[in-house]
Amino acid sequence: SNVAEAMSVNGAGAGNIAQAAAKHDAAVVHISTDYVFDGSAHKPYKPGNAVAPINTYGESKLAGEIAVRDEAVRSAIIRTSWIYSHDGQNFVRTMLRLAKDRSELKVVNDQYGSPTSASDLADALLGVAAAMYANARLSGTFHFSNSGTATWYDLACAIFDSQGSTSTRIIPIESSEFPTQARRPRWSVLDATSFTETFGITPRPWKDALSETMRRLT
Repeated sequence: SNVAEAMSVNGAGAGNIAQAAAKHDAAVVHISTDYVFDGSAHKPYKPGNAVAPINTYGESKLAGEIAVRDEAVRSAIIRTSWIYSHDGQNFVRTMLRLAKDRSELKVVNDQYGSPTSASDLADALLGVAAAMYANARLSGTFHFSNSGTATWYDLACAIFDSQGSTSTRIIPIESSEFPTQARRPRWSVLDATSFTETFGITPRPWKDALSETMRRLT
């Protein structure tokens, strides 16, 4: 809803950082999103696939990617997806909070992506920064997410399964039954092959990462 602000922060703001870094001959590690794609694919998106965002957030993040490439001396643009954590506001904590007051939860089951642990992403970004420091020629666009594919319904079920909870019923629904202000891609699965080949970091399965997050919650 705040189009100008989104473009200013995610687009021009990213360019400002890249421009400042360029003055000091510094590389930039920039975090972007699966929302730069339109969700019409049926196999994991590779970094070189055509971008076509369908909402303002995706458009603003794509503007940021372009600005970073234009302004930075070197950059690593890392697209990621469906981030959650044991802390802060995110899908995992929202599901657990809602379950305290509700006997059933309706969760979208026709949007596909790769849930990604914020902790795993942070470790990966540190690896990217170290690699770029060691190799002055390293630059490009890459994808990082935990491996495997899930719907939001799958993720919700896994959250409660990990707790052994049977008190809350999870009901799968279609996106049309849960309208949101922004259109969301139906398919957001990212191909991290080039990330592994370049940085030597292999994303672990999303269920393994989720299990660790759930342990940190308790």
